[in-house]
Amino acid sequence: MATEIRKTALTPQAPTKPPPTSVGVLGWLHHNLFSNVGNSILTVVTLTALIFALSGLAQWLVHAYWSPVWENLKIFAVGPYPGNQTGRPLSLLLLTSLLFGLSAGRWGSLMRDVGVGLAALLALLVIIPIGLRTQLALGVALALLIGGYVLALRVDFPGRWLVYAWIASLPVTFIVLTGGQKIPFVGVGVYFAPVVPSNLWGGLMLTLLLAVVGIGLSFPLGVLLALGRRSHLPVVRYVATGYIELIRGAPLITLLFMGMVLLPLFLPATAPAPSALMRVMVAITLFSAAYLAETVRGGLQSIPYGQYEAADALGLNPIDKLRLIILPQALTKVIPAIVGQFISLFKDTSLVALVGLLDLLGVAKSTVQQPAWLGVPGGVTKEVYLFAGLVYFVVSYGMSHASKRLESQLRAGRH
Repeated sequence: MATEIRKTALTPQAPTKPPPTSVGVLGWLHHNLFSNVGNSILTVVTLTALIFALSGLAQWLVHAYWSPVWENLKIFAVGPYPGNQTGRPLSLLLLTSLLFGLSAGRWGSLMRDVGVGLAALLALLVIIPIGLRTQLALGVALALLIGGYVLALRVDFPGRWLVYAWIASLPVTFIVLTGGQKIPFVGVGVYFAPVVPSNLWGGLMLTLLLAVVGIGLSFPLGVLLALGRRSHLPVVRYVATGYIELIRGAPLITLLFMGMVLLPLFLPATAPAPSALMRVMVAITLFSAAYLAETVRGGLQSIPYGQYEAADALGLNPIDKLRLIILPQALTKVIPAIVGQFISLFKDTSLVALVGLLDLLGVAKSTVQQPAWLGVPGGVTKEVYLFAGLVYFVVSYGMSHASKRLESQLRAGRH
């Protein structure tokens, strides 16, 4: 009897299949959308609203009047920059594409993701019929990006060369767009092409230029201000605190107007008056640096004091302690906040239209007011501003995605 019971207990049972509503697509729908009565009602209401909204949007997109956008692509790209000199911005696009390709191949990871995104955008623009000359230039830019990536994979060169090239690309951009430059302390200009004053720079080119300069200059200044506010020297701490609180207490548009009116008053009487573009860059940089300083200060305060003691125990001097121990940890902790500030700075560049510069949003406003489109039924406002909004969204989303990738690589925010 015991033997018979033991055999029955050891007999394998046939596996029980889970109910169809708990696995596969039905399981996912049941778990995420229809888990109870309340979620089911919310799902049905939301889907109904989305169907109505997307169907209306699709119908509008089909019948929308996109001619103002297609016929003004040059204005959207470079603003009132002379049409016979657009080869200069295109040459800078070629240079940037090559640098991105080399950086993606040399450093990989984040730069590779950025390079893939830029390559996809260039490929899309090559397909769109926006002019044979422009399409050829974009195709060459795409080829340089891919070629630079392959070259960096096959040829081993110091990464600092690329860092120097990126740093040098900013003054090269100004020289190429202007047509030359005056030699400092001599007053003699060396020009290789007709001079194009900065008040003729505009469109997406101006928006990106303001954003890059603002981000590139405000970040180190913000780090210095954050360190100054935590300094043990009273003079340094009070000056940094006063600057941060003063700038954060005023809106950006106020600083832009002050830069246009008051900046020349702080320069020597014999100094030439800075251009409107230079004044705007100074105002944006000073404004963003104050906010970045508080963000970085929050990261510095999150570092345990034991890290400072460990650095002192290793015999590191104050600069090496900050460079190797403190700042890498502090900046890693506040990556989302820093990138959020960069995205905000990029969108805030639209305010420069109020002080006379024709950025991307300023071009959209001028396009809507062109006499050729005044008789179009329903107007062209929605189409033009939707296009400008999509450009802002693509750049902002790219920065946000790069931030997430950087966090993932540094394993930030994981426990």
